[in-house]
Amino acid sequence: MKKVIVTMMAMLALMPAAAKKVKKAVQTDREYWTELTWKMAQPVLENMAKGELQKNMKTEFSPSFDNRNRKVVFMETFGRLMAGIAPWLALPDSVFGDSPADVKEREMVHQLREWALASYKNSVDPDSPDYLVWGASGQNLVDAAYIAESFIRAYDALWVPLDQTTKDRYIKEFKMLRKYEPPYTNWFLFSSTIESFIAKAAGLKEYDDFRVMMPIRKVEEWYVGDGWYADGPVFAFDYYSSYVFHAMYLETLQNMIDAKANTRLEYKKYYDRALKRAQKFAIILERFISPEGTFPVIGRSTPYRLAAMQPLALMAWYQKLPKELSNGQVRAALTAVMHRMFDYQNNYNDAGFLTIGFCGHQPETADWYTNNGSLYMTSLSFMPLGLPANHPFWTDKPEPWTQVKAWGGQPFPKDHRWGDDIQTKDRW
Repeated sequence: MKKVIVTMMAMLALMPAAAKKVKKAVQTDREYWTELTWKMAQPVLENMAKGELQKNMKTEFSPSFDNRNRKVVFMETFGRLMAGIAPWLALPDSVFGDSPADVKEREMVHQLREWALASYKNSVDPDSPDYLVWGASGQNLVDAAYIAESFIRAYDALWVPLDQTTKDRYIKEFKMLRKYEPPYTNWFLFSSTIESFIAKAAGLKEYDDFRVMMPIRKVEEWYVGDGWYADGPVFAFDYYSSYVFHAMYLETLQNMIDAKANTRLEYKKYYDRALKRAQKFAIILERFISPEGTFPVIGRSTPYRLAAMQPLALMAWYQKLPKELSNGQVRAALTAVMHRMFDYQNNYNDAGFLTIGFCGHQPETADWYTNNGSLYMTSLSFMPLGLPANHPFWTDKPEPWTQVKAWGGQPFPKDHRWGDDIQTKDRW
């Protein structure tokens, strides 16, 4: 019965608004997305703005969690949440109209941004109860990168307004993380994200060139084709191409372009090629979404939930969706996944914080490094909120995504391997 209900829900998203028989005004997809984001962000940022997150957050750890300082949970919570919602918080007042929905959303953005700026300050203030444990373990390298990523995604809205003391403290904390040597995996990109942000924000004299150049060279070696990266020398069939590779590689390269770095690498050439790879991977992710709004649960770190869809969301926010994907079908597909994941299972504890699981509370899904702060990576799928409400991503009519067409007897596009030539013959 539940499967039938979910299938009907996915199909309902594709029906004209006039055909939907409901008792109240139809909620738009954007209104639904903003409500989900507010529910996820409010308990974190309201508490942290007051210096009370570490006091009030109800935490949860993997049964096999290692012996690192457990206070890393708070940096994971804050950094990963902000990386996902930063584009939304960067929206200027000018994009909001006078409709009740616009007024409500503008108030949400104002409040979350106010809390976020206070939280950023508290996280590097040694006198704050919510000062984060920046040097507690190598894990800090990971989540400092997500904090840096949030600044990258909303530079003018979240980095520029910070006072100089807070900015100096961030650069100092970022530099101190150089004592941690990243493992021979996706962790290289955590170093490159931090260092390339330092290059952009503090100047080329301040960043460690090697911790940018080496990750770029290794990521190029680890590309295995058709949008997939291996997580190190050996390929694993998981979502680390989603969680880390595509986004942080593009952001590293863009930061070096913005910083006007003059090295042996042609950053624009690398960026253009990486963008094409991300576009191909977005096509794969869209095809993973079933007519019921589910997608394959594969590999480790599955409690990151919707972070598996990050490259698809990123391409939508960048306005760089490949021609094979329309705004209407991508929005409809992502919305169907959100409904399937968040409407029918309880993903939050009684204090309002995410619980360990993929779709509901499923602690057995935890890896040895998982805590419920880790799970805020699911916010990475909300990046299209950084597009204003009048953008075609939100205004185009919903369209059936690939698997709806394929399993519904409708014509659907064939899929082909994409080559890695960044010139013209890039598809086979």
